[in-house]
Amino acid sequence: MSQTLITQELGIIIAAKNHKPTILNPDFLKYSGIVPTEWELARQPIYSQSVSQVAFTNGVAIIAEPTRVMFIEAIEAKAVTEISIPEIARKYAQTLPNVEYEAVGINPRSYINFEHQQDASKYISETLLCPGAWQEVGQSKVRASLNLAYTLERSPFYLTINEAAIRQSDETTTPIVIFNGSFSYELTGENTSERLNNLHQVIDNWQLDLEIYQEIINSKFLTKKSESLLTLPVFAMNTIA
Repeated sequence: MSQTLITQELGIIIAAKNHKPTILNPDFLKYSGIVPTEWELARQPIYSQSVSQVAFTNGVAIIAEPTRVMFIEAIEAKAVTEISIPEIARKYAQTLPNVEYEAVGINPRSYINFEHQQDASKYISETLLCPGAWQEVGQSKVRASLNLAYTLERSPFYLTINEAAIRQSDETTTPIVIFNGSFSYELTGENTSERLNNLHQVIDNWQLDLEIYQEIINSKFLTKKSESLLTLPVFAMNTIA
């Protein structure tokens, strides 16, 4: 089997204490210089005490909750230099330096596609898993998902693999297998300034994390290593493990 890994999304998740979701709104983002003033909203923002969300037409979305802030970007056909959320996340934290930031997750999401749904199912149940009687229960082929945890030199790395489908404009669907990754970094430092500096260091290395993620999947999960593409935006919110 020769499959191409298609990277569709990048998320940067910042865990924090005492963060107020109501602070997130388009005016705050633009007047603080966090996002360019010319960015246009994709839909009406959401505001509440528990969650606020602002989404832009360029595929960037920011979601604020009391315990975390999520920066999600659809990176369809974007060059690395065009990816915005690392700088946006840094500016957001700089603008609110007194928030108690605790951890950062660098969360890429990719998929491989198949012609038939049963091929996607077989990829997980037969290529990634060993056959056995446990797969023969019930009236149809078992469907499975995997949750994997790795200890890398840089950080813990968590990978979830599961089946899904993409709905096309003509209402047909394309079977896919999704790879949701998460590099989880606990922030260190004796004071707020040091922890903020650590946060910036983690975010500044996002590209290396993305490269490691793609290398792991291409070399360990796909039969033939292939060049990773950037395409097809699908928003997803991973959590910091």
